[in-house]
Amino acid sequence: MSMTDPIADMLTRIRNANHVRHEKVDIPASRLKVDIARILKQRKFIKGYKLIEDRKQGILRVYLRYGPNREHILSVLKRVSRPGLRRYVRTDEIPTVCGGLGTAIFSTSRGLKTDRDCKREGIGGEFLCYVW
Repeated sequence: MSMTDPIADMLTRIRNANHVRHEKVDIPASRLKVDIARILKQRKFIKGYKLIEDRKQGILRVYLRYGPNREHILSVLKRVSRPGLRRYVRTDEIPTVCGGLGTAIFSTSRGLKTDRDCKREGIGGEFLCYVW
């Protein structure tokens, strides 16, 4: 199976694991995926993550987070820009996700940033995905 969109694959794995309430999910690692996991942890959508070395590219293990009664914290994880149709936005086009409760993730010239960081720093970029 050829991997044309590793980010979409990562989001799908997290979404599926979250849906069946797994504690953790393993994803083939990349620097971009680690940055996405870092933002998800910062914004408290996941418990944490760690990089596991193997002889290949490494594995990114993401620890999922649930509410006190095992209810879902992560409800939507959606890819916006994709290899076949890239979506770039300027600073004034950055959306507010779910009334500010969600987070949009952008790939900018200064690395991965959230919608808030982009607005604060006055930069746009590629609209990777949004979460709430």
